[in-house]
Amino acid sequence: MYLNPNIQNTPRVFPKQGRAAYHCYDANENAEGLPLDFVEEVKKEITPEFLARYPEPDHFLKKYANYIGVDFENVYGTNGSDHGIRVLLETFGEPGKEVVTVSPTFEIYWVCCSLLGLVHKPVMYNRDFTISVQQILDTITSNTRIVVLLNPNSPIGNLYSDEEVGKVVARAKEVGAIVILDEAYHYFYEKTFLKFALENDNVLLLRTFSKLMSIAGCRLGVVVGSSQLVHYVKNSRLAYEMNVVGLLFAERLLEHPEIIQHLIEKEKAGKNFLMKQLAEQGYWFMDCHGNYVLLRPKHDAHQIAKRLEEEKRVLVHAYGNELMKDLLRVTVGSEESMNFFINALLDVDK
Repeated sequence: MYLNPNIQNTPRVFPKQGRAAYHCYDANENAEGLPLDFVEEVKKEITPEFLARYPEPDHFLKKYANYIGVDFENVYGTNGSDHGIRVLLETFGEPGKEVVTVSPTFEIYWVCCSLLGLVHKPVMYNRDFTISVQQILDTITSNTRIVVLLNPNSPIGNLYSDEEVGKVVARAKEVGAIVILDEAYHYFYEKTFLKFALENDNVLLLRTFSKLMSIAGCRLGVVVGSSQLVHYVKNSRLAYEMNVVGLLFAERLLEHPEIIQHLIEKEKAGKNFLMKQLAEQGYWFMDCHGNYVLLRPKHDAHQIAKRLEEEKRVLVHAYGNELMKDLLRVTVGSEESMNFFINALLDVDK
């Protein structure tokens, strides 16, 4: 029996299952979800006949292209942005050649590198949570095929300037590399590098409907770039990658910008409330410009995470790497949700 050695040798840790019974602040979802009346209205369109049909994503993609001000030929839909990441690395990565990212960052990048036989070249954060753009530039060589920048980065929410992104794009172009600009947390942080994807022939932008748009369960992401690059990515697609329910909810969301604005305002209010409470209680914390906050508990982070889970049925994210082993990542929700969390935290972290 043949077994792909890249798959055989890739270590994996999969998300916790059975989370529905918990208060979930661990995965950067909107745990409270979309407004109930909106969900109920969209559900009326989900008939047996609707579910029996194969998905036709072009109608949504045309609407999305218009929503962000690009042409239909500039967009491609994926089964969540993690699927988009794998497609981009499959399309533009070369086995044995390098993919440059910062570290720590979204783990699916190094996982996909391992699965696809690509060489992951991480640029490490400094102890003060800063990252050297010059070091990123110096890491890009003739062996580099892909460079990845998340803005804001996850989990450490640093931000890049136009000048810094321009330098990375130019350096990547010199060696024939593609740049992936991952904007999973767009709308929490409104600045976008969309123009780089439209003005350069070596840049692709990633967006997701899992974070602010609050349909992580429907699995929907979007790739944006030049028509030529998007054409290459489309060549890799299977016949049916997205699902009809996700496409329906995403399309109806685009028709209701007031709901999107409501989600933005609710998250901002919840984050401000949480940070105010943490400051008053003497906690070190960091606003990471996404829908989450990093905080340092007063006792061992892993023990506090364990006690929150066992005693309060609250899930938060603890880290194993040396840089972040003392920190917890807490997903932000409404003020009510954050009040529940802070009371739980104070009770176990006395």
